[in-house]
Amino acid sequence: MRKFILPFLFAAISSAAFGQKQNCEDIQYPVPSLSDSLKKVFEANMRSAEKKYKADSSNDEHIIWYGRRLAYLGNYKEAIAIYTKGINLHPGNARFYRHRAHRYITLRCYDNAIADLKKAIELIRDQIDEIEQDGIPNEKNIPTSTLHTNIYYHLGLAYYLKGDNRQALLAWEKCLDIAGNNDMKVATLNWLNLLLRKMGRPKDADQHLKEVSGEMEIIENHDYYDILVMYKTNNESRLLEKTKNQGTLSNATLGFALGTYYQLKGNKAKAKEFFEKVVAGKQWSSFGYIAAEAELSKMK
Repeated sequence: MRKFILPFLFAAISSAAFGQKQNCEDIQYPVPSLSDSLKKVFEANMRSAEKKYKADSSNDEHIIWYGRRLAYLGNYKEAIAIYTKGINLHPGNARFYRHRAHRYITLRCYDNAIADLKKAIELIRDQIDEIEQDGIPNEKNIPTSTLHTNIYYHLGLAYYLKGDNRQALLAWEKCLDIAGNNDMKVATLNWLNLLLRKMGRPKDADQHLKEVSGEMEIIENHDYYDILVMYKTNNESRLLEKTKNQGTLSNATLGFALGTYYQLKGNKAKAKEFFEKVVAGKQWSSFGYIAAEAELSKMK
């Protein structure tokens, strides 16, 4: 069992502490790039979710799924408004804070996301974890994350993107500790690995890489697995091959990973090249894109 200095992460948590702090600009965000077939599916799902919501707008499941379906089509502010209504109706339900936080991260509102996720942690204390159904199911239709892991995973991201490495580390270590399957483990290990290296702790990062093996059965997070293998073997050739087309979510993830890999090796020019390729793509809402955007901002 890993040990965590949780008081630092959750200090001063109280119900009065979660007034929304605004640290994001009212920027214009692009509509997600979707194939015609996928867009039709998303739109049909959204209409179905909207119909259920309008039939019973107080039902927590209807609120959650209407918000999620709105967000998949790029209606992030509308999704946030729906989750806020859910919070007003069901203030003790952590899921509304967790999902609203995700979309605050999408809109680069990191303080808002952190406040929501801290509140979610307060609400799930002493509660049994629950599986979160995927809005976009994988090929095996097996959900790979839970409410608790998603809360800590997104909290780590919000802190990391804000530049608070210490708190990001605590959140991701907690997430890894409670991760119940290989997909969630490699997703979390991906961020932990690069964070520890950025913090000047390569030995700790290498220790975590021992948890990555060829026997791991991965359902959907193959990109994160490949990134970890790159660090374990010190060979980026597989990722370079996979990032020839810069237009997909997968390549935003891998492009950011390659940029960070070269950055850690001291090759700033190569790192900048990959970060710029990522932000030249269309995956504005992906974590790889947001992280690459943040790195380019630091380079300026």
